[in-house]
Parts: sequence; structure tokens; C-alpha cells
Amino acid sequence: MAIRRIVTAEDPVLRERTKKVSSFDASLHRLLDDMLPTMRDAPGVGLAANQVAVPLQVAIIEIDGKLTELVNPQIVKSSGEQVDWEGCLSIPGYVAEVTRAAKVTVKARDRHGKEFRVKGEELFARALQHEIDHLNGRLYIDYLDSLDELVHVREAEDEVTEETAAGI
Repeated sequence: MAIRRIVTAEDPVLRERTKKVSSFDASLHRLLDDMLPTMRDAPGVGLAANQVAVPLQVAIIEIDGKLTELVNPQIVKSSGEQVDWEGCLSIPGYVAEVTRAAKVTVKARDRHGKEFRVKGEELFARALQHEIDHLNGRLYIDYLDSLDELVHVREAEDEVTEETAAGI
């Protein structure tokens, strides 16, 4: 397992739609195995493959010690609304309030190609939406009316959770 370099918002790979995974082989497993220590080192709670310059539909999320690996994920159902602070490992040091669905159901495949569904609420729902947005070439700042809405983490530390400050 290796720690890979996380690209920042200026890198064009973050604005491209990622490609569907068709081979559930050793190279996919190596990518997933590398993404976990990379995300933890950053530190964050989620990481999409294009954030390490690999344009594939692969993402991971780890919340409360539970790791979820997502290959070719799609949101199949969403409901409600939540507004909370959100950060990103590709936009280090900044957060903003972003409106997301309160609950989501995601269909994906695991590292072996087996299809599964996962339901998320609160931070997990936010992380699922954030990572799937990455895979579609979208960043959380695209939900803002202006980049003036970005707040430096130090300025918002009384209102921002540790997970949000770290980045999704």
C-alpha cells in the first residue's frame, strides 16, 4: 500500500467524468488498497479515484471505523434536505455550507464486481453525494453562488466538525 498524491482543484482530471470500471482485477484492488492510507494520511473521510489522478469510477468512505468501497456508484434514490459544512481534500483549508439530500440510496459494485446497495443519512449521505459528484467531474464549490462563500477552516472552527474540516 502506498500513499498517493492528492490533486488539487486546478487539476483538470477533477473536472472530467470518470470511466466505468470493467475489470475487477489486481490493479483495481491495488488502487483501492492505496486509496485508504492516502485518505487517512490527508486526513479525510472520503476519497475518489480522480483525486489521486486515476479517472475511474472508484471511491472510498470511512466513517466511524466503517469502510465502504464503491465501484461504479450511482445514486438511485434521494430525499429530504440537509445544510452543513463541507470540505474537500482537493480544496485544502476551506469549507462552505452546502445543501445536499438528507438521505440517499446508492447502487454500486464491490472490488470483486458484486453489486450492492447502501443507504446513507447525515454525514454518510453527504459523503456519498460528495464522492459521486467527484466521479462526475463536480466539486462542492460548484454548489456555491460565489467562491466568497468559502471560509478558511480556522475562521469556522467553532462551527465545523473534525470530519468536515478534514475534508470529505
